[in-house]
Amino acid sequence: MLRVHLIRHGETNWNKEKRVQGHSESTLTPQGKEQAVKLSASLQKHRINKIYCSSSVRTRETAAILFAGATLNMEFRDDLREIHLGAWEGSLQAEIKVRDPERFAHFWTQPERFNLTGAESFQDVQTRGVNAFREILRTQDVKEIAIVSHGVVIKSIMCHLEGRPLERLWEPPVMHNCAHSIVEIHPGATPEDTIVHIRQYADIVQ
Repeated sequence: MLRVHLIRHGETNWNKEKRVQGHSESTLTPQGKEQAVKLSASLQKHRINKIYCSSSVRTRETAAILFAGATLNMEFRDDLREIHLGAWEGSLQAEIKVRDPERFAHFWTQPERFNLTGAESFQDVQTRGVNAFREILRTQDVKEIAIVSHGVVIKSIMCHLEGRPLERLWEPPVMHNCAHSIVEIHPGATPEDTIVHIRQYADIVQ
């Protein structure tokens, strides 16, 4: 059996400001670092052998805290980065809600309809994320790995694994900062039909 730990990055300065991040860079807040420290303690009971991490600064910072002192192979990947949001990036959500209300509503309530020039669609992100997930799984010779990524990427992968359409992407559980989901894949089965166990440590990230 292969166990995959899907972990969202800790709180960033732009999360706190409710500013759109996407591919733009932001850094962990003191709270975000504390979230990662707490999750790190919980991860000690697992035997993670390899780490795959989005190449963004906020995920790199989170992974460095989560696995501090561990001599593990860590691979940084561009295909694990967050949804690219083009001209929205760097703006406050409140500003976008005023200047682009229809697309803003689509993003949060009808993600399958979201369409912004110069940005990725949710389908784009799901295709990229699922392809990365499949590639990572195909190359495994260990039993337990971690993927440190972003909310939309992880949510879209989970939609695919659970057979949910993208319009249900924002259904609970909420993908809190440092949310931790576990997927167990049994020998001989494909990722699409092997989601056995999902768990989130929401109690330590509030």
